[in-house]
Amino acid sequence: MSAKGLSLYAEQEEAILELLAGRHVILNTPTGSGKSLVAAAAHYFALSRGKRSVYTCPIKALVNEKFLSLCRDFGPEHVGMMTGDATVNADAPILCCTAEILANQALARGDDARLAVVIMDEFHYYSDQERGVAWQVPLLALARSRFLLMSATLGDTRTIEREVERVTGAPMAVVRSDRRPVPLEFEWSETPLAERVAQLVADRRAPAYLVHFTQRAAAETAQNLMSLALCTKEEKSALADALAGARFTSPYGKELKRWLRHGIGLHHAGLLPRYRILVEQLAQKGLLKLICGTDTLGVGINVPLRTVVFTQLWKYGGTKASTLSVRDFRQIAGRAGRKGYDDVGYVVVQAPEWVIENLRAEQKAAADPSKKKKLVKQSAPEGAIGWDRKTLERLQTAPAEPLVSRFAVSHGMLLQVLSRDADGCREMRRLIADSHEPPAKKNAHRRRSWQLFRALLERGIVSIIPRQPSGRRLQVNLALQDDFSLHQALSLYLIDTVQKLDRESPDYALDVLTLCEAIVEDPEVILRAQVSRVKGDEINRLKAEGVPYEERMEKIEGIEHPKPLREFLYDTFNAFAAAHPWVGQENVRPKSIAREMHERWMSFADYVRDYGLERAEGLVLRHLMQVWKVLAQTVPQSAKTEPVLELETMFEALVRGIDSSLIDEWERLQAGEAAAPVPAEDAAALVAAKFGSGPRELTRDPVALKRAARVAIHLVLQDAAARDWEACAARVLPAEVIDEVVATEARRLEKLFAAHAEARDRFRLDPAGRAAEHTHFDEAEPGAAEWRVAQVLVDPEEANDWEAGFVLDLSATRASGRV
Repeated sequence: MSAKGLSLYAEQEEAILELLAGRHVILNTPTGSGKSLVAAAAHYFALSRGKRSVYTCPIKALVNEKFLSLCRDFGPEHVGMMTGDATVNADAPILCCTAEILANQALARGDDARLAVVIMDEFHYYSDQERGVAWQVPLLALARSRFLLMSATLGDTRTIEREVERVTGAPMAVVRSDRRPVPLEFEWSETPLAERVAQLVADRRAPAYLVHFTQRAAAETAQNLMSLALCTKEEKSALADALAGARFTSPYGKELKRWLRHGIGLHHAGLLPRYRILVEQLAQKGLLKLICGTDTLGVGINVPLRTVVFTQLWKYGGTKASTLSVRDFRQIAGRAGRKGYDDVGYVVVQAPEWVIENLRAEQKAAADPSKKKKLVKQSAPEGAIGWDRKTLERLQTAPAEPLVSRFAVSHGMLLQVLSRDADGCREMRRLIADSHEPPAKKNAHRRRSWQLFRALLERGIVSIIPRQPSGRRLQVNLALQDDFSLHQALSLYLIDTVQKLDRESPDYALDVLTLCEAIVEDPEVILRAQVSRVKGDEINRLKAEGVPYEERMEKIEGIEHPKPLREFLYDTFNAFAAAHPWVGQENVRPKSIAREMHERWMSFADYVRDYGLERAEGLVLRHLMQVWKVLAQTVPQSAKTEPVLELETMFEALVRGIDSSLIDEWERLQAGEAAAPVPAEDAAALVAAKFGSGPRELTRDPVALKRAARVAIHLVLQDAAARDWEACAARVLPAEVIDEVVATEARRLEKLFAAHAEARDRFRLDPAGRAAEHTHFDEAEPGAAEWRVAQVLVDPEEANDWEAGFVLDLSATRASGRV
């Protein structure tokens, strides 16, 4: 501390002393009050006693950030990280992970996990409807650990205090304060947003975060503020320098670059990860004046902000619209003002737009009495919820809502507990009994756990064995692949149903893909775009046939998005649900996004442009990643034919190729440069690069290597067919090359393919054109540095007298684990 020039606040000192005394601690202090220093002290105490500690938080980006911070403080040899994408240095004395990773360890190992200190950041996620169970499980399963539970917005914690003390037998101390190192000033604004923002910048209250609750609204505001003069010439020059090495190659990239050069960032979950992290990096350097975004920055990412502007005080929660909770408001408002940057943080709440417009109209009418009779007041848009000064005052002063238990039993939880070297059934009963649930809900959890257990037993995923000395009477089936996953609620349905598909069908691989897509969540934005396309095509067809307007509208009313294997999926699921009551409200969700991309052989950029999904690029990437993970981790190995494996390889290459920030961070770490925070999806590469744990040895499996090479070549040809020469060049060049080299290679490739286009016009990339028989490998002797590969360019006339030659660098493939 002395080396960093730090001194303790009273709350920090109290929390540290309580931890030293062996007590659990709830640390409920505002954002920016130094909770991280208390966490570092907890790690230090454990490390100095030869014990292990773990830090956990809700999102992977925060895990990355904390991992790097702890590496700097304690040395990388003492720190490990687990994100769900990779496990490295797992036995390190200090571990960073997401809450779900910690919950899985607690379920599978209980006190055998040997975690002396457990630090749970953003602990208000205990009440999260979907993920709250991950924050409760460690409190139930790690009876010998000491807990540090941290959040700025906890509310009443008496139930948690009582239950943790009962399970662990150790006392709980609560350190609570509303005092902020950087105080907040709240303001109610009845000035139009653009005018108020201009004034904030003029008053040196930037950087400001403009909070919206839809991605569309955030993007529209960013565009609307382009008319403001936000940056000086020097500031714009600094921005241009900072952006010089960034690539904006996706369809939405050019628009984002234009805003960034103007000093305006955009931040929401619909962006590609590399764009979100770029905005965070520019903000940390103080180069952005404004960030327009959703509440994604409300969760602890370290971006210095002087001002937070709420454009409204309500949001749509999935089922209904409601005023912001006190907890949500304070989490977001707390981002304003950071110690070391500001003396005061500013929180501005805009009055509703219609209220501001009416006030302006009234002022004009008061100045000109002749307009008073013509005054027509605006009303709130349909579905909007109003708010006023009293709403702001209540959110400022009311206590945060009480934390609510979200304990739930799933087959994933059951598998983890049953895998223990102990009496898993007894441990599961104890877990339910100790949960923070009322008696009626505990009974419901017991019934559900029995239903789930029977389903696992019937499917052979769990088997009964003779009682072991440890008390163990069950065994989890170890014949499944190492990364087998039952995290999707309908994974058992997939395992049951994939066996019913016709393996001899030419569409078998695509049908497996459809089954995978059917058990992941529906990306509504993409599906709505598909419906709009189908309706538009049908309207044009009916119009050409002379069908009257009213009849056309009636005929398109029931149109849905494409649903391959619709009847098969619904019929098999209904039969599965009838035999497994625990399925409850779950249902299959047939769709064709990944399948359509493959059948039409569209690149990511082509698909985004085709459906006008530029603002939702991140959503498209996330869906493809989810489908790939189900294909890789849930489809049993026995069901994977060569075409299925090729699909798996293709989607892996597609997903990894969309966001190059993964490779950028890897290279930065290998070069020993100061590492910046990386996107959530980049955690696996980060830890692999830092500790040398990761790349799979692809070159040891010639079949897999040829499969990966074919996929990589087909993706190059896909870019060439689309005349996207920069993307084509980026695929064949090493990741570390600079833009000038990419541009030179792009021009060279364009000339090479121009000769083919002149002679044969185009080449086929349909399934016949991509058939394995058209890729020829000239395999060198074992230990050789490269393979030569010839890809026949199949043309419509089937002359097939042109080929593209490639050199596969085996040493680079061996080092990176990818072609």
